[in-house]
Amino acid sequence: MKHLAAALLLSFVALTAAAQTGSPAAASSQPPARQPIPATPGATFDLAWIGKIVRLTDPQISPSGKSVALVATRPDYEHDLNLAEIYLVDTSTGATRPLTHNRKSAASPRWSPSGATLAFLAADAEKHNQVFLLDMAGGDALQLTQSPTSIQQFAWKPDGSAIAYAAPDDAPKKTGADSFDDAFEVGDNDFLVKSKALPTHLWLISIPGPNNETQPAKRLTSGSWSIPVPFPPEGPPSPISFTPDGSKLLYVRIENTYSGDRNHRSPWILDLAGGQSWPVTSHTKNAAYSLVSPDGARIAYSLPRDGIDRNYTDIYVTSSVPSASKPDDGVNLTSSIDHDFQPALWTPDSKAILTAADDGVTIGLWLQSLSGNTTRLNVGNVTPAGFNIGPQGQVAFTGAQPHHPVELYLIDSPSQVNAPPRRLTHFNDAFDSLALGTTEVLTWQSPDTTAPGSKNLTVDGLLTYPPHYTPGKKLPLVLYIHGGPSGNSVNAFSIFPQIIAAQGWLVFEPNYRGSDNEGNDFSRAIIDDSGDGPGRDVLAGIQALKQRGIVDDSNIAVTGWSYGGYMTTWLIGHANFWKAAIAGAPVTNLLDQYNLTDTDVMRAAAIGGSPYTGDWMKHWIEQSPITYASNMVTPTLILQDTGDYRVTITNGYELYHALKDRGIPTQFYAYPVGGHSPADPVRIRDVYRRWIEWLDLYLPHD
Repeated sequence: MKHLAAALLLSFVALTAAAQTGSPAAASSQPPARQPIPATPGATFDLAWIGKIVRLTDPQISPSGKSVALVATRPDYEHDLNLAEIYLVDTSTGATRPLTHNRKSAASPRWSPSGATLAFLAADAEKHNQVFLLDMAGGDALQLTQSPTSIQQFAWKPDGSAIAYAAPDDAPKKTGADSFDDAFEVGDNDFLVKSKALPTHLWLISIPGPNNETQPAKRLTSGSWSIPVPFPPEGPPSPISFTPDGSKLLYVRIENTYSGDRNHRSPWILDLAGGQSWPVTSHTKNAAYSLVSPDGARIAYSLPRDGIDRNYTDIYVTSSVPSASKPDDGVNLTSSIDHDFQPALWTPDSKAILTAADDGVTIGLWLQSLSGNTTRLNVGNVTPAGFNIGPQGQVAFTGAQPHHPVELYLIDSPSQVNAPPRRLTHFNDAFDSLALGTTEVLTWQSPDTTAPGSKNLTVDGLLTYPPHYTPGKKLPLVLYIHGGPSGNSVNAFSIFPQIIAAQGWLVFEPNYRGSDNEGNDFSRAIIDDSGDGPGRDVLAGIQALKQRGIVDDSNIAVTGWSYGGYMTTWLIGHANFWKAAIAGAPVTNLLDQYNLTDTDVMRAAAIGGSPYTGDWMKHWIEQSPITYASNMVTPTLILQDTGDYRVTITNGYELYHALKDRGIPTQFYAYPVGGHSPADPVRIRDVYRRWIEWLDLYLPHD
C-alpha cells in the first residue's frame, strides 16, 4: 500500500482514451510548455491549483544525449480525463516542444538505437494500447502493432530491426450456450475478480521497411505462467530487455496469474533462435527487475536482502549471463548500504549501476561500482522520481522541490559529484508565485525499548506551517500519515500538506517505524507489531510538538490513506483526544486483507504466519483496528473506491457500522470505480474537497 499522494501520481499516467494521429511538425505549433499559468502574487494553494499541476514521468535520454523525451500529463475536468502527451526537451537549452498532439494517452517513449525513431504506447480506436513509431525527421506516427489486447511494455532490439512486446493473451471466443459457461477456479486472487486472469506473453514484430510494409507479429512464449502486469499503486512491472547482441531476451516470469502469488517471480532468459528459456538465478521468489549490462557480461537484478520477505531490496549482479545449465545468483552489490533500493540501470561502461532509495526525508541517487565504490549524487534540494542514464553517462530525472512541483533535471556527468543538477523544464513555474507553507524536518526519540530494531531509535518526519505563519502561535494540528507502510513522507512539493496548511492548520507527517527511510531494522520493526509500535512513534512525535508550544492541544486531527488509513483507525481506537479523523481506504480488519485482497497470502509475512495455522489467528485479531471499535469516539470520514482490490471496501463498511451504530458522527463516501484510490481528475479533486470540508467542521481556522 502506498500513501494517496503517491497513488495519485501513479494513476495520473494511466492510459485513458483513444489516440489520434500526430507528428512533430504539427505538434510544434502548440504553445511552448514554459509559458506558465499566471497567478496572483501571494495567492495560496487551493482546489483550483490542483488542476494546474503538470505531471512529468518516464524521462528517456536520446542516443545522442542531446534531448530527453518524457510524458507530461494534465487533467481535463470537462471530460474527466488525464491527458498524457510526449514532449522533447533539449539537454543544452531546455527548449521544450510537444512530439504528440491529441493522443491523450501517450506513454512509454523509447528511442530506437539510432535515435532516428521514437516508439511509444498509445490507445488505438478499440482503446487497446499499441506501439506507435514516430520518425524524428517528421511525418505522422505509424501504428506498428495490431494486438487484440493492450500492450503492457516493449523493448527495441539492439540493431533497431524489431521490437519485442508483452501483451495479455486474448480470451477465446465463445458462442451459444458456451458463452454462459464461465465458472473459474479461485486461487490466491482478490474477491472482485470475475474470471481468471489470462497470462501475458512475449511477441516480436519487425520494423517496417522503406515502403512501410509490415509483417505479422511472432509469438515468442506461451503457457500458464506470465510476464508481470501492473498493480497500481505499485510501480511498473519488471522491464523486458535484449542482450546487446540481440540473440536473447531477458524477462521476469511469474508462475501463474493469481495476484496473491506474484511474489513467486524470477528473471529468465529466452534464446530467440532456439526458443528455449531458462532461469537466471536459483531464486524463485521476489527476484525481479533484471537488466543485462551494455557489454553483455553480467545481469543485475533485485532481491530482498538474503532472500527474506520484508527485508530491504538489494541489487545483485551475476558473474556472467548464465547458460541453460548453470544459474548464477551473483553477489549482493549494495549490501554495505542500508537502504531499500529501487530498480537499477547500468552505466554505459558496464562498470557501475545507478539506483535510488528513500533516505531520511528525501530520495537519493547512488552510483554503485562493481569494484565496491559508492557515490551519492548531488541532487540539491530536489527529490528525484523517475530517472534514466544516457549513453554518455548523463543522468536525467524528474523531481520536485519543497515549493515547486515536478520538473526535469539533468546531471551532465555523475563523476562530478559536487555539481548540482540543471533544471531543464518550466512546466510548473506558475507555482513559484504562490504563498506556500514552509516545511521543517523534525526528529524525535522512539519511546519503545522492546521491539527489535527500535530501541533508542530516532524517528523523523515533517511539519508544514500555514503560509504567513506567526512564529510561536498555537494552531490546530492535522496528522497526515503516509501509507505503505514502506515508503516515507519526503520534503518535496505535495498536495495534501500544502492544501491542508493553506486552511491555517499545522500539518504533521511522521515517518513511523515500518517506513523504509531509516534502515532495514527500522523497517522490519513493524513485523507482528502493525499498530502499537508505529502508534507509539506517532504519539511521541505529537508530544514533542506539544512541548514546543505551537500546538492547540484541544484541536488535533488524524488522517491518512491506505496504511495511513490503518494507522488512523488504530489511533482513534487507542486514544480519545482526536477532534476529527479521516480514514481513506482504511485497513480495519486484517483478516479481510488476507482473504479478499489482491495481495492476500503475501500479507502473512507482515504478521508471521497464516491466520489459519498455529496460533497466529490471535495476532491478526489483536492487530486489527476493528477489534478496538468500542474505544472509538472520534467523528470520522471514510473514503474508498468500491473496486479497491488492495484494501477491500469491506473494511470501510465495518468501520462505518462500528461507529454509526454507536452514535459516533461518521460519513462514508464510496467512489464507484476500481483501483486503490480515484485516478480520474474529478474524483481526485473530490477527495481533497471532502478532506478539507470534514476537517473544517471540527477544527477552527487561524
